[in-house]
Amino acid sequence: MTLEPTIDRITATPGAGSLRAVFDSQRTLSVGLEEELMLLDPYTLDLAPCAQQALAALAGDIRFKPELPAAQIENVTVPRRTVAGAAADLRTGRGDLAAALEGRAVVAAAGLHPFADALGELNVGPRYTELGEQFASIARRQLVFGLHVHVSVRGSDLAVTVHDALRSYLPELGALTANAPFHEGRDSGLASLRPRIAAMLPRQGVPPALGDWEAFERALQWGASAGALPDARRWWWELRLHPTFGTIEVRVADAQTTVGEAAAYAAVVHALVTWLAQRAADGEPLPVAPTWRITENSFVAGRDGLDAHVADLVTGEREPVRERLEHLLDELAPVATQLGCAAELEHARALAAGRGGAARQRAEARRGGLDGLVAWLADRLLH
Repeated sequence: MTLEPTIDRITATPGAGSLRAVFDSQRTLSVGLEEELMLLDPYTLDLAPCAQQALAALAGDIRFKPELPAAQIENVTVPRRTVAGAAADLRTGRGDLAAALEGRAVVAAAGLHPFADALGELNVGPRYTELGEQFASIARRQLVFGLHVHVSVRGSDLAVTVHDALRSYLPELGALTANAPFHEGRDSGLASLRPRIAAMLPRQGVPPALGDWEAFERALQWGASAGALPDARRWWWELRLHPTFGTIEVRVADAQTTVGEAAAYAAVVHALVTWLAQRAADGEPLPVAPTWRITENSFVAGRDGLDAHVADLVTGEREPVRERLEHLLDELAPVATQLGCAAELEHARALAAGRGGAARQRAEARRGGLDGLVAWLADRLLH
């Protein structure tokens, strides 16, 4: 993964050979982060559609990119060998963005803004105009803020194997990071409403199992022929193989309010991808569950967060998601030590045993109302 805008070189239908080559060329194992941050009016704390002004103030700093909503900025780190390095970059980026705004806007992180109108302004530019025309008011509803983790995997076939197995863990990762209970000034009743809003667009949620690179090529070719995928950037699932960066990109998480929470989640993803890759490289067959079963668990995880009971993907027996996370973190602990992210993984363990982002937001809203909640989110930006 790089910070150059190489993503524009993605064609609509890259062939299996070129897709394989990107992953086979990986020489270093790295982790990188992308987070979508809210821009807020400093007086009302409502979303402020000022991304273009913010980017102008940043004077071309390639760590920051526009996204579809005009009230959103993406903060991108360089590839790092450790989660700690990536998290340090994330914190620096948050601080530099806030400083560049000079009080003209405030920055905060969560999966949704608690009281903003459901329809927002889109960013300017040909790509955003096209998306607005294609998806009409649905595009203006995409006021959603996520955290994406990129992990490199050495070897193209191994990357597909890990991708297909990793799909099964998306509900647990979503429950751990659920951080979007409020929308349009109301409690949605869900730990995270963000996936439901995102699902108004196509190619959201749990991706199909790929099987091999030829199947991925055929999927992209069909999408191009159908007019659904003018380029591979619109393979928008919660998990994907990134055809430019040569990474597995996990996109299931809500934006995390603090850097520490983002680092804890990144450690889980980094260790999980590495653990699956090690098992597959040792010849262990990794199970590939039916998409619809994983999707059922994902809905429950988004509704109930860390209080969810999700189903075993083979037997259907329901289990507390906290117990599943505890067992998973036990499995990942030795790998996290190898990767240098044991401390961040232990933070994730504490988060999994605690109230969760949605519960913390509700507690703050009870204390200070939704205005107080948004102020609290902004105050915790660099924590």
